[in-house]
Amino acid sequence: MTAPLRSPAPHVVIVGGGGTGAALALDLVLRGLRVTLVERGEITSGTTGRHHGLLHSGARYAVNDAESAVECIQENQLLRRVAPGSFEENDGLFVGIDDEDMAYGEKLFAACGETGIPARWLTPAEALNLEPNLNPDLKGAIQVPDATFDAMRLPLRWFATAKARGAVIQPFCEVTEMVVRDACVMGVRGHDHRTERDFEVGADLVVNAGGPWAEKIAAMAGADVPIQPSPGVLLALRGRLCNMVINRMHKSGDGDIVVPQRGLSIVGTSSWVVKDPDDLGVPEDHVQKMYTEGSKIIPAVRSAPFRQAWSAARPLIGGGGADTGRELSRTFKCFDHMERDGVGGFVTISGGKATTARAMAETTADVVCRKLGIEAPCLTRETVLLPHTAYYAA
Repeated sequence: MTAPLRSPAPHVVIVGGGGTGAALALDLVLRGLRVTLVERGEITSGTTGRHHGLLHSGARYAVNDAESAVECIQENQLLRRVAPGSFEENDGLFVGIDDEDMAYGEKLFAACGETGIPARWLTPAEALNLEPNLNPDLKGAIQVPDATFDAMRLPLRWFATAKARGAVIQPFCEVTEMVVRDACVMGVRGHDHRTERDFEVGADLVVNAGGPWAEKIAAMAGADVPIQPSPGVLLALRGRLCNMVINRMHKSGDGDIVVPQRGLSIVGTSSWVVKDPDDLGVPEDHVQKMYTEGSKIIPAVRSAPFRQAWSAARPLIGGGGADTGRELSRTFKCFDHMERDGVGGFVTISGGKATTARAMAETTADVVCRKLGIEAPCLTRETVLLPHTAYYAA
């Protein structure tokens, strides 16, 4: 007897080669789907490759954005298991400089307890013993499980593992048009900048993982997503001014974090809103704000040698009425455009943070599988990732 022919697994095209797209490619191939990921530049060349490399404990959001805080601490703990060796597990300090900071610290400590974030109060002497470069006039500090990682190497582990399982990763392939028939997305068309040739890729479903570019991508399909690109300036200084992640103990603001990265210290970040994520700029007054505010928690920031300043756009979920972007949540959302816009075969994932990219991918993969009639569990919670070097080995 001849065995019945098995129809091929559904094919999903992912538009966007940042951390979320990388994690989603892995999640989907582990569930048995065929995956092609296209990215207009080099992988991680957008927002993913430009952040400060903080593995959030969630404490920054615990007071005013509990949902994001819980997402962060859960992924913080999970990623350490599936990506061993990717993180400098250096912890973080929220430092109180004045009485207003200390009053906020009481709220922060309580909120950490409510959201499951391990936290402990330190005296000024204890904090200075851990970090001698802190402002000597600090009044207290709270220690939390922040950590740091390389902004490119963690996503490369998702890419490498997805590629080893059969995903096709196509950098420098810019999508310029959605193939839409009868209000259903059937694939993508675009231009391959490596060969200078146009391409078309058919799909059973297309996922828009374009981060701050998600609104532009969705418009190609006649769909809409409420994305507010919110750039921020980051400042890299020569010298490792701290070994832990140092945060100002107050509501999120400009220049209130210093992140150690190898032999550099990254001071961040400002916040404003734009319409076009390709037109950000690096305002000089924002750079100076990093020096001014950063030096309040680590005085050596003021005199440390300059290395570089740049900006990156956060893909925040919200309407165009935001003033600075800080008032918008850092949580994420998956949009099924059949339900939202009457456009089939098309899903968008946006919002979130680098820390929550895997969780964003899991949520999106659940939606994709539901739409395609596939029953398969998420395996990225347990799958230990290949090293980042494996991406270039094959």
